[in-house]
This record gives sequence, C-alpha cells and structure tokens, in this order.
Amino acid sequence: MTPARKPTRRKKLRVLLLMHEDLVPPEDMSSLSENDFHRIKTESDILGALAKLGHESKPLGVRDAVLPIRRAIEEWKPDIVFNLLDEFQGEAIYDQHVVAYLELLRVPYTGNNPRGLVLARDKALSKKVATYHRITVPKFFVARMGRRVHRPKRIGFPLIVKSLIEEASMGISKASIVRDDEALETRVRFMHDRIETDAIVEEFIPGREVYVGVIGNDRLVALPPRELVVDQLVPGEDLIATESLKHNVLYQKKHGVRITGARKFPNGVEAALERTSKRIYRMLSLEGYARIDYRLADDGKIYFLEANPNPELANFEEMASAAKEIGLSYEDLIQRVLNLGLRR
Repeated sequence: MTPARKPTRRKKLRVLLLMHEDLVPPEDMSSLSENDFHRIKTESDILGALAKLGHESKPLGVRDAVLPIRRAIEEWKPDIVFNLLDEFQGEAIYDQHVVAYLELLRVPYTGNNPRGLVLARDKALSKKVATYHRITVPKFFVARMGRRVHRPKRIGFPLIVKSLIEEASMGISKASIVRDDEALETRVRFMHDRIETDAIVEEFIPGREVYVGVIGNDRLVALPPRELVVDQLVPGEDLIATESLKHNVLYQKKHGVRITGARKFPNGVEAALERTSKRIYRMLSLEGYARIDYRLADDGKIYFLEANPNPELANFEEMASAAKEIGLSYEDLIQRVLNLGLRR
C-alpha cells in the first residue's frame, strides 16, 4: 500500500448532511448511553470533522419524504450534500432513489451513484457480475419470498443464510449457519418473515473475515486490509459477523470483538486483495468510497462476499483506521470524500 497524497483543501464549503431523522445528534450528548452514542457516532464524528475543516454544516433528518431535501437545497444552497442515508421509507433498496433525486436537482453529493448502489446492494447480482469477471465467490442460490426452498444438488452444507439486500449483518446470528435441509428451510422462513426480504444462501467458507476499503472515482486507492477478530470465540465455533457482534457494545466488550489491522497473510494474498478490490469496485460502478468484504479460507484462497457501498465512516472504525495507516487523518479522509463528490 503506497502512502496517499493529502487531499487539497478547498474553500469553505456549505455542507448539507442527509441522515435518518432518528440519527441526528442532539446538541447535548452528555446524557446519552454508550449504546445510544454508538448509534449516532458516524453522524457526530463527521459533523465534528467538518467543523475542524472550517466548513459550515447543516444536518437534515430524513425519513420518508423528499420535499424537505428539496427545500433545504433551495433555501440553504449547499455546495455539496454529504449523504449518510442507507435506507429511505424504511426500505434499504430505496437509498438509490434519493441519490438519483440529488442528481436530478444537479447538486453534488458524496458517496456512491445510483448504479453502484443498485449493483452492490443485491448480493446475488454482484456475485454474478464477479463470476463473469472470473473472481471467486462462494456457491450460492436465492430463496425468494413466497416460494419453497430448493437447494441445488451442486451446493452442499454447511451453508449460511443472509438477507439478499440488507446491510450491517441484519438478521445474521449463529443460527444463520445451517447444516441440513430442515435447518435451511427454518432459517430461510425466519429471513422471509422477520426481515421481510429474499434470502441469499451461500456456501459457508471457514476462515478469516477480511475487509478492504477503497476510495476514489477514477484513480483508486485500496486501503490496508482490516480483519474481524473475536478473542473469546468458543473452540470449534465458526467466526461470522453476526448482528450482535457488529452493533451490541456490551457483546463486543464481553467477547473481545474488534476490527483491526489484518494479521500476516500467506504470500501473495495482500497484493491479490488490493488488485481484486479495485477490480470489484470498478465492475460494480462504485464511486467515492466503499468496502469490499472477503472470506480468506484456510488454504489461502480469497472469496468475494459482498461490496458495501455505505461503509462505516466513523472515526476509529475500519475505513478511518485503515486510512490513517497510509497517512490520512480522519479530517483528511472526510475532506477527500468531499473532494470526490465535487469532482464527480
């Protein structure tokens, strides 16, 4: 990984931040519990970084209407919209419509374009595109809502059941790994009934969970790999990124969960991760920033799992800590995200 050039500081910007209305940081955060602060840390950290950079910012809470967005743009006239929405009207797949609306309003915005959001959001579609480009993915099939589960004979156990479109490990628990057809049908039904999305069922790859952040539009920088580590993993227990593991602060402390710099890789793996991450980023039409998720099997083979077009941008989390390794402070990272949006 080569050191990144520091982003060029621009004039003072007016930055409108779009975020879910439940995640707008309060003026006084001293009374928030640790879990409540954890929920809004990204929004809070970015607002703080923008202030340190000398930009003027305005948070706008959004739930299910675009009119407040239009009014804020027309009345406040931002130079750029910092988009932190990963759903709209309670639907994950609607985030691309908000970005498309920003494009119709001809206002610059950060993060991914509508096409990249569509391609990356659908885990099966992104895997099909990757397969066409000869990138290794786990064997998989899609279990549609309202249909019986039909496991292809070529796909054996163990399998893992996930939401086809939801991010942040929604609906994933230890029960998501299934080892027979009865457990498979039960878990797919859970995904359909509780998460209310189609399910993707894929071959479970034992091994390490590795993430690679990528920044850029045309010229790309692959950040140093990060790895999910759980200190208190029960012997013989499979490592998976469950919903509790990712979002429950008490669970993280109890089990020693952290995302850290990746441990030593077998020869050639780090270079392959950098090369493959850039290829995936381009083939999915991603822009701004994204995170590519992999399983590294015990034999050193890497499997592409999914691309996250809305990765965590909070300070000290995986994108920010990886950027720091190549010489970008948190404020530098946020400035670069702004610059990429302005140059789109």
